[in-house]
Amino acid sequence: MVQSHPMEKRRSIKDIAKHLGVSKTTVSFVLNGKQGVSEAVKKRILDYVEKVGYRPNHMAQGLRTGKSKTIGMMIEDIADPFFSSIARLVEENAYKKGYRIIYGSTENSTEKTRDLINMFRRYQVDGYIIAPAPGIEADIQTLIAEGLPVVIFDRMLSGIDTSFVEVDNFAGAYKAVDHLMINGFKRIALITLESEQNQMLDRLEGYLQAINDHGLKQYVKKIKYHEDNEKSISQIIAFLQPEKIDAIFFTTNYIAFTGLEALKRLNLQISKDIGIVVFDDYNSFALFGPSITAVAQPIKEIADNLTRIMLKQLSNGFLINPEKVELKTTLMVRGSSMPIKIKI
Repeated sequence: MVQSHPMEKRRSIKDIAKHLGVSKTTVSFVLNGKQGVSEAVKKRILDYVEKVGYRPNHMAQGLRTGKSKTIGMMIEDIADPFFSSIARLVEENAYKKGYRIIYGSTENSTEKTRDLINMFRRYQVDGYIIAPAPGIEADIQTLIAEGLPVVIFDRMLSGIDTSFVEVDNFAGAYKAVDHLMINGFKRIALITLESEQNQMLDRLEGYLQAINDHGLKQYVKKIKYHEDNEKSISQIIAFLQPEKIDAIFFTTNYIAFTGLEALKRLNLQISKDIGIVVFDDYNSFALFGPSITAVAQPIKEIADNLTRIMLKQLSNGFLINPEKVELKTTLMVRGSSMPIKIKI
């Protein structure tokens, strides 16, 4: 019979110090990378720590030092390819610098965002990376006032002086619609969210500006965020049926998937009956038949800038000189926006 062994007691800094015959302060200095310890003693401690597989208790460490070596990241939806891709890269970048990431999906809810901020505060995270929901300006302002680093991305909040990373949504939308016009489309519809967030408004303005510059008619349909899918499909069908729309610009990829289902039910074939461009590229868009033209956001650049700014603020110990970063999008031209024989 195999004899069971009791679980080995978790080693503490006190245990390490006692075993090596040094002070707890010396061990703590070495583990936290501080100066003032001889190379010989440092090597003894690090060799022993590696041998026994010591792992610091980050919660206790945070209580002692005020630093948890964690960053709280709030995104709209971790299942969304755009946000999950950024989150993964931020986690990878931060881990290389000794930081961990704690995630939370806000579902664009003010209440849930506040709950997440409060949870992260209890965990004593060192900084916050946030794709903000509406109505949390005061909450973010409180974090900033307390000297906590905050970096906002994807959408901005008016009146908040903090670092942010965004893309040029207006230019990306304008280029997408202009591309459709160059390829001969004349009745171009916009299908977007009912939203007052700046990134959605900028995409709407980009569409409107391009339409106005070419003297064409506007066709705009707004869908409620997280509307029932069948209801959204019915609304899009009702919007398209009376009009002779020859192209659609979708302002997000998840609205696009709903719209594509509506087109299927209307028996409209992409590139044969109607042109399509989507804001936010998605891996499967290149695999569609025909492939879907999309405005690609620079995922890696967004993640790299978020991590760089956050780590810079953390190293300073307090928020100074907020940094504003605006990145360019890329139009990935594919089959769905190629010139077609327009039906009159």
